[in-house]
Amino acid sequence: MKKKILIPTDFSKNAWNATTYAINLFKGEQCEFHILNTFYLGGYSTENLLIPEPGDAAYESIKETSEKKMSKLKTQLSYRDDSPEHRFYFYNEFGPLTEVIKRMIEKKDIEFIVMGTRGETDSKDVIFGSNTINVMEGIRLCPILAIPGTFFFKEPNEIVFPTSFKTHFKQRELKHLVEIAKLTNSPVCILHIKKEDKLSKEQEENKALLEDILITTEFSHHTLENIDVKKGLHSFVQSRESEMIAFINKKHTFFSSIFSNPLVKDLGVHSKVPVLAMHDIRS
Repeated sequence: MKKKILIPTDFSKNAWNATTYAINLFKGEQCEFHILNTFYLGGYSTENLLIPEPGDAAYESIKETSEKKMSKLKTQLSYRDDSPEHRFYFYNEFGPLTEVIKRMIEKKDIEFIVMGTRGETDSKDVIFGSNTINVMEGIRLCPILAIPGTFFFKEPNEIVFPTSFKTHFKQRELKHLVEIAKLTNSPVCILHIKKEDKLSKEQEENKALLEDILITTEFSHHTLENIDVKKGLHSFVQSRESEMIAFINKKHTFFSSIFSNPLVKDLGVHSKVPVLAMHDIRS
């Protein structure tokens, strides 16, 4: 069965790098890559009657720009012959990025998103750009792999998976972590930032369940004490020069403490390594 991957693009170098990363990550796999550019005009809303329509001068202008740039991207990709099992589809859609992505996921049965961490219009001082943050927070139907513009594809030396062991893991939530670990022969480093003297019975059960889910991969346990989650993750990844971070994005808890503005600016390490955001299907 072909894997269906959505790659949003704003035609920036960062977006191109994310595209080539996805192609190389799934080299040899049967894949459909759905390349999406959204165009939009500030001041418009899907909730009012001011939405421009085909034929409007403003609409046609931004649509033409989007299509011209997409045509160039098609040409760039046509020269690649990474895998005969890859198929590419291209879309120019009007609307806010997150809303269009939700429609695409439903319409095309998308199961994975790969995107750059920062777009052309985002401040150079921002590590995760506004679109990336919005997508990571707003899209909960499939996992998102965010790729920094300066990180070129290579198989990760390890994938760091921070956890408190306080949630009950589900195999389908961690499916893509297992898949990427196996695809790239990358060990998973389970990082527990300890806040208690010992694990509770429930935490021990969740730990055993996680080990069972990861049984087909190489994994190891690591513990840090007396440090907050943000600093602990930062120091662990930095000291080991880890090359990917994966976590379960739980609404209003772990994710918000790590990635939401302005804390995201403090995590310079995340500008250097890909981040896989999976989702708690109960949130």
